[in-house]
Amino acid sequence: MTGLRERKKERTRRAISEAAIALFLEHGFDQVSVAEVAAAAEVSKPTLFSYFASKEDLVVHRFADHQEQAADVVRGRTGEETVLDALRRDFLDGLDRHDPVTGLNDHPAVLAFTALVYGTPSLAARVGAYVARAEQSLAEALRAAPDLAPPHELTAPLLAAQVTATQRVLALHNWQLLRDGGRTADDLHAEAVAHADRAFELLARGYSGA
Repeated sequence: MTGLRERKKERTRRAISEAAIALFLEHGFDQVSVAEVAAAAEVSKPTLFSYFASKEDLVVHRFADHQEQAADVVRGRTGEETVLDALRRDFLDGLDRHDPVTGLNDHPAVLAFTALVYGTPSLAARVGAYVARAEQSLAEALRAAPDLAPPHELTAPLLAAQVTATQRVLALHNWQLLRDGGRTADDLHAEAVAHADRAFELLARGYSGA
């Protein structure tokens, strides 16, 4: 029964978010009220806010799914793989899958969603809060990495900040090329891989123990 309730709650949460994003894409984020979203999703405003703490979270909650990804990659690596090698491998795997988080996804809905987020100041700011939490989680995982160059109390947050920024810049660059250049994700894949390899190579030069 608990599993059934959780599945029903997740379906309701997804339906509310999808209704909100559809309205925002059609009319603009600032032009749609929470009451209109609730009506479209056929729920009350109190119900909506029981699932989402803010109007912005109706959209950017999707970024929460990736908050622990980099930290999990560092904790889950095996053998002699360095932390930077593991993080690079994970990003390259994402490019191969055309994971939207890498920016290399040319589905019209993904392109429109990304344009909505980064074209709306309040949404972009909210994404920044999720990114900051992801960076903090990565720093905590790096502090526990035995092969990270000391001093860990400084190296870990520095590397976490630089990795997080690198991944964000790469993803935005990929999205902008798809949006403005008329290219497909398949066409851009080799170039995106080369850019990612180069970016992580630059990071590795400064972290010989990473």
